Amino acid sequence: MTNFSRSQIVTKPARMSQTGIVAAQHRRIAELGAQVLAAGGDALDAATAVSFGMGVLEPWMSGPAGGGAMMVWRADEAKPYAVYYGMRAPAGLDPAAFPLAGEGRASDLFPWKRVVGDRNIEGATAVAVPGVVDGIGIAHARWGRMPWHDLVQPAAAMAREGLKIDWYAGLMIASAVRSLARDPDAAALFLEDGVWPPVGGWTALTDIRLAMGRMADTLDAIARNGPREMHEGDVARELARDVADKGGSLTYADLAAYRAEIQTPLSFAAPGGLLHVTPELTAGPTLADAFARYAAAGSFAGPGDELAATADALSGAYADRLARMGDHDSPAAPGSTTHFSIVDRHGNMVAMTQTLLSVFGSRVVSPSTGLLLNNGIMWFDPEQGGPNALAGGKRCLMNVCPILGESGDTRFALGASGGRKILPAVFQLARHMLAGGGDLDAAFHAPRIDVSGGDMVIADEAIPGADLASLRRTHRVETVPRTVFPYAFACPSGVARQGATNWGATEIVSPWGDAVAEEDVAATA
Repeated sequence: MTNFSRSQIVTKPARMSQTGIVAAQHRRIAELGAQVLAAGGDALDAATAVSFGMGVLEPWMSGPAGGGAMMVWRADEAKPYAVYYGMRAPAGLDPAAFPLAGEGRASDLFPWKRVVGDRNIEGATAVAVPGVVDGIGIAHARWGRMPWHDLVQPAAAMAREGLKIDWYAGLMIASAVRSLARDPDAAALFLEDGVWPPVGGWTALTDIRLAMGRMADTLDAIARNGPREMHEGDVARELARDVADKGGSLTYADLAAYRAEIQTPLSFAAPGGLLHVTPELTAGPTLADAFARYAAAGSFAGPGDELAATADALSGAYADRLARMGDHDSPAAPGSTTHFSIVDRHGNMVAMTQTLLSVFGSRVVSPSTGLLLNNGIMWFDPEQGGPNALAGGKRCLMNVCPILGESGDTRFALGASGGRKILPAVFQLARHMLAGGGDLDAAFHAPRIDVSGGDMVIADEAIPGADLASLRRTHRVETVPRTVFPYAFACPSGVARQGATNWGATEIVSPWGDAVAEEDVAATA
């Protein structure tokens, strides 16, 4: 039973252009990236500006204090690259500091045993070593054309303006009020009087903004001094001191020792084409496993059988991931991630995902830097003996899944935010692109299912009834509408290129997300 309209139709046409396109979860940031492309920047230059901008205007999803991964396509080499900048547990982290509470499972966030005081979920004790700034830094050093300062400075200017609170921003902040109120610095940044969520006017124009001056100062320092400022400069010292003052284990030495990596992607054939994904501790290997299982299912009698094969492939791949890679987070866990995809006029592409892990991360703000901090320790199993057991210095296993794909004369870059919902969304979008002639618009409008753990298939109620009936013969199915909050089927962004024509698209129900081409900003650039 739903309260929402069953007759409402939501559509968001894909953007087509002969110039570069940025598809991001915030319209203003997509415009910023398009301006970089219009000024002659490379796709990686645009990605640098977008990365920092998203951390300002969607701070509960990602930012400089997070981690992630990206896929990069270099048109002149006809070659993909993977860049890994995942979080790590601090070297001095003591698993004994996370005693089991003996109270069963950790609410709806984890199927594993609860820790005393939820120390692995919220607070400074949950903070892991971030990697976003070093990751975008090594990618920019390798492929960027424009000066680092010029790409970071716009985000600093946006922070100085402050995030404008509209109904969607108010909704996101309201969803975490209780947790944010526990940290005085988070409460001061996000809440009115340290208690109430800011709310825009119902019928009148308002201009309520978050005061983000300290974050602006931090971004100014990173712009002036380069990406290692986050790891070896005053920003690193201030960040480490703030975390220590709040009881966390992150140190300056942890930050200074961190290095992102440019890696060889995992490339594999899928029905209809070729996919390139991030290797190792991401969802890339699980995506490859899911496609192998899907291909092994053979041909299908109808759409319902194809849906069943998709569900089987995803559930089987997840089961293997749980057993072999150690990812035990719950499908109900609220993921806090940003994904954006970029293609420039030369055909270079970036699919970049960055995350704080949970919505609002650790719900702790560093007062000296103004940065909202991650809760990467949540990724580890607090019970010792498993494949992803909590330990100092270990790399976190992430759900991020940025991909590149090739099918005939079409190339595409995809990814999504949404925790464990990322993989099912990316799988289905990639399958649509490979099987549907590279039609990005059709792929993003097609209804999806979610199979992110457990024995339940969550299906978009827009799927035809006969197909749902066929799916129900072999699976337990619950239907839900495709709505703004919560995102039942993740929040993807993607770009595609056919010949010299580019396309861009974002999740159709996202109120902020948009694809923006160079000519859309030419008049204001």
